[in-house]
Formats: sequence, C-alpha cells, structure tokens
Amino acid sequence: MTRTWPTAGALFGILWVFVHGPPLAGDALLGSLLLGLAVGFPLAYVFRRLYAEVVNVRRSIRGVPYAVLYLLTFVREALVSSLDVTYRVLAPSQPIEPEVILIPLRVRTDLGVTTIANSITMTPGSLTLDYDPEQNAVYVHVIDGSDPADIVDPIRVWEDYALVIFDEELSPGDPAPDFAVYPPDRTHPVLEQAGPESQAGSEPTDSRGDGNGR
Repeated sequence: MTRTWPTAGALFGILWVFVHGPPLAGDALLGSLLLGLAVGFPLAYVFRRLYAEVVNVRRSIRGVPYAVLYLLTFVREALVSSLDVTYRVLAPSQPIEPEVILIPLRVRTDLGVTTIANSITMTPGSLTLDYDPEQNAVYVHVIDGSDPADIVDPIRVWEDYALVIFDEELSPGDPAPDFAVYPPDRTHPVLEQAGPESQAGSEPTDSRGDGNGR
C-alpha cells in the first residue's frame, strides 16, 4: 500500500506533460514534467483529505487497461448514437418512442456511479434523469425505447470495466440486476412526470365555464 497524495501528485505531473504538449525534446519534456510535479505535489498534499489515505498501486495499474477499454467503447457508442440521432432529425418519418428505463447498477462507489451516469448523459439520445440510492439504480430517458435491451447492453459493458477500474466489491462476472421500463411503482417523481398515464388520467379543464359566468 502506498500513500495516496504522492501518487496523485506524480499522476498530476505526468498528466501535465500531455496537457502542456511540449516539443518532443528531452529538455522540454523534463522541464514540463518538473513543472507539473512542482504544482502537483503541493496540491495533492493540500487536498489529501478528499481521498483515501492509502492506495494499492498494483490494483490501480491493473485498472489502466480497463480504463482504455472503457474509453474506446464509450467513444464508439457515442459515435453510433450521434449518427442515429442525426438520422432521426433528417428523417422525420423515423419512429421515436421515448421511454424511461430503471437500471439497477452493480457499481456502488460514488465515483463509479457518477462515471456511469455521466457516460449515459454524454451519449446522444439518452439522459440520466435521477439516481435512486435505495435501489442503487439510475432512471434513464432514451429517445427510442422500442428495444430496451439494446439500450442497456452497452451500459452493462461500461459497468463491467468500471467494476475493475474503481476496485468495486462485485466483479464483471457477477450477474447484472434486471432493468425495468416504467416500473410498477410509479411513485417516484420522475416517473409521475414522464409516465403517459399521468397525462391520460388527468381530466381536461373546461375553460368555457358553467354558463353562469364562472
């Protein structure tokens, strides 16, 4: 186990080299790295209480390939979804069946849940509406819910990678909970607003009055 703040400071220094983008020369690369470390170590020490005191470096390194796979699968899904949404805009005859899907998650850490939820929102055609901590589930609105399984499948792939990246209790081999489209329990505010029954069940208001001026 290694103390977290020196590791975070070193990672900041390495990240700064990529952000700064110095010329591919020894002196320039070394100078950029030293500058990143000079800023990264003090910042990591000041904010050391915001993260765990120690980190398992071996486990962290094990998660790097999965982080790359996560990024690649996310980019692929974002590109495919972008083309799909664009086609629907240019072809108005294409059917649109918006739905709200309740997706229970296997990731439980704050960072893991946030990563999955933000990935869904960043994917064109889908939006994370809310998170239910009691069920550890996200409410996802999709532009076309005609095939809910097709929506959930890539999210499960991201989750498989996230389970390793964030060193979660569960593993990718553990079964994923079943999802639900418009769950029977519609007491959640998101479903009350989005559910079609809420609109169909409301009586129209007669603006003509009752004939007596009211």
